[in-house]
Amino acid sequence: MAATIRVRAFAKINLGLKILAQRPDGYHEIRTIYQAVSLADRLEISVSARRHDVHLECDDPAIPADRANLVHRAAGLWKRARKFRGGIHVRLLKRIPAGSGLGGASSDAAATLFGLERLTGDRLSAPERLRLAARLGSDVPFFLWGGRCLGIGRGEEVYPLWDLPRRRCLIVFPGFSVSTAEAYREAGHRLGLTESPRSPRMTSFGARPHFSLEDWGPAENDFERVVFARWPELERLKRQLIRAGAETASMTGSGSAVFALFDSPRALARATGVIPRGWKQYSTRTLSRAEYLRAVTSED
Repeated sequence: MAATIRVRAFAKINLGLKILAQRPDGYHEIRTIYQAVSLADRLEISVSARRHDVHLECDDPAIPADRANLVHRAAGLWKRARKFRGGIHVRLLKRIPAGSGLGGASSDAAATLFGLERLTGDRLSAPERLRLAARLGSDVPFFLWGGRCLGIGRGEEVYPLWDLPRRRCLIVFPGFSVSTAEAYREAGHRLGLTESPRSPRMTSFGARPHFSLEDWGPAENDFERVVFARWPELERLKRQLIRAGAETASMTGSGSAVFALFDSPRALARATGVIPRGWKQYSTRTLSRAEYLRAVTSED
């Protein structure tokens, strides 16, 4: 059994997100299109027979390294599910900004499950892996698939979709985070979500069976109504990115990051000129499902 493995945890963007009615369990029903991108955190996972606990360290001191971190919880769940008696140590190197809507914590958790399986050779069945992922968080099941997926329920019910042509992706993080729980509460109030869940037309955010360039279209995200009202500079950035040549631009998840897709590196480079000074920017690209699974399940 190998002692250490290094894996990557990739970010996601939402190519559209619709918030429906609140469910009896308190969560909101949603419809979204997830898309994996190449921006990634890195994890170094080790196991030891001499220790019996889970230990996590992170290069970002602002991120918790205890049970509040999904990596710690993922390792603990896997340890109990496989009746693993040894210790687990994870070193997390963050590049995906926290509180950005890019799914970094969820991806880190999924990568932990993949990494522990490869490291020990003790693999979960696909249904068991999915159950553990859903227990960890609504976005985590997507990161077992990657590529482009339809997410329904609270986002944890995932259906793989055909890959769209590769696009360059510019991600902009303003440096502040948005509380997902608060965004949902405010969105429910603003959108008047008191009726039973209704399925929106999935064509409105890119689930058509036949692709053309026009299908990128405007990526509709219901959270924008809430977040843009509080931070109009994000709405202004979205408009500027589209004017600069983006095929589509939107906020991802509940924010605060904004992404834009381009058909060439040159078009992306031109658009960087509209980004406010001091905001972080990441030049990345979309990942197909095959690329994603090949990268996330192989040692870095």
